[in-house]
Order: sequence, then C-alpha cells, then structure tokens
Amino acid sequence: MSTSRLIEFLFVIPCVLIALSVHEVSHGWMAYKLGDPTAKNMGRLTLNPLKHLDPIGTLCMIFFHFGWARPVPINTRYFKNNKRDTALTAAAGPISNFIMAFAGVLFFQIFAVIFAHHPAQSEFAVHLQSGVLTLFYTFHVLNLSLGLFNLIPVPPLDGSRIFLVWLPPKYYFGVMQYERYIQIALLILLWTGLLTLPLGKAVNAISGGMAWFADLIIPG
Repeated sequence: MSTSRLIEFLFVIPCVLIALSVHEVSHGWMAYKLGDPTAKNMGRLTLNPLKHLDPIGTLCMIFFHFGWARPVPINTRYFKNNKRDTALTAAAGPISNFIMAFAGVLFFQIFAVIFAHHPAQSEFAVHLQSGVLTLFYTFHVLNLSLGLFNLIPVPPLDGSRIFLVWLPPKYYFGVMQYERYIQIALLILLWTGLLTLPLGKAVNAISGGMAWFADLIIPG
C-alpha cells in the first residue's frame, strides 16, 4: 500500500466514526423532540461511537463507503402522529450527513483557497496541506455516501421508514418482515459493485453540485 493510500485509509476511520455517530444521535434527538425518550433513556444520545457501531455496517463504510450503524431504538407509541413523526425521525439521520457533507466541502474550499495563496515552502508543508485537503474531502464523500445510501427505500435503511411508512400497514409490515433477507441482498450488491457503481455516480453528481455552491460562497 502506498503512503498516500495509507494516509487516506487512516483518514477514513475517524470520518466513518463521526458520520455514523452523528447520524444515529440525530435519529435519537429527533425522536426525543417528538416525545420519545427511549434513545435518551438507553444512553444513545451520545457521540461515543462504541454506542452506535454495527460491525458489518462499519466495515462496509470503511471499504465500500456505503454502510449503516446500529439503529437507535424508537418507540412510536410516544409519537402524536405516528407516520409523520416516524418519517421525520428517520430523515434526521441522512439530513445530518448531508449537512456534514456540505461542511466538509466548504472547509475543503476554504483551505484550498488559503493554500493557493500561500504555497507550501517545504516537502513537509506540501504533505501537510495535502493531508488537510484529503481529510475534508474524505469527510465530505463519506457523509454524502452514508446519507444517500440510507435514503434507499428498503429495510433496514432509513428510506424504508421515510417512504414506505405511508403504505397501508399490511403492505408496510409485509415488506419489513423480510428485513434480514434484504440486508443480505444489500451486502451482495455492495460486494459485487452492482450497487456501488450507480450510488457512486449519484454521489459524484451531488458532490459536484455542493462544490459548485461552495465555490460561489468562497470563490478562489
């Protein structure tokens, strides 16, 4: 493994931990605001990644850049409007990732402009500047990938609780009972690249849009 690939891999790990932890805390926080204290009572409103990591989902994030965390427990009986509040709680996770993805590309643009006006004067400075840009770009891509992947409307992903929750109960629960089998199918699709290819194209398209907007805010 080359030095640059090793550095990139080392950057992936903390970015994954932050992305997954904030994603799950956002679910719990939204549920709490909507009246459900379950996540708070179980100690899941914390950024401690050990409380949120799913071994398989975390490995998928590290190696495929698409994955999931251990779901925050939600008790929909606390919600005043079951379907609406379930959808809002599910949407909070991906939304948090999109916000962090934009923050990542915004900081990338800020430091890119700074480094362009203050070129590195030594080999160490060159590596340092490259490392900073790689860190923010990695943070941007991983959060964008996590948010987009979780919008796929199949269980156990958030998209199933955002979109399928509006189906009649018999159809919704009919789909949800196959959650384990669908998860296995997702792993196969990720492993074979059949899912990563179209998702990667979608991530690149949205990333380009975010980068364009960041350039408007902080022109080079």
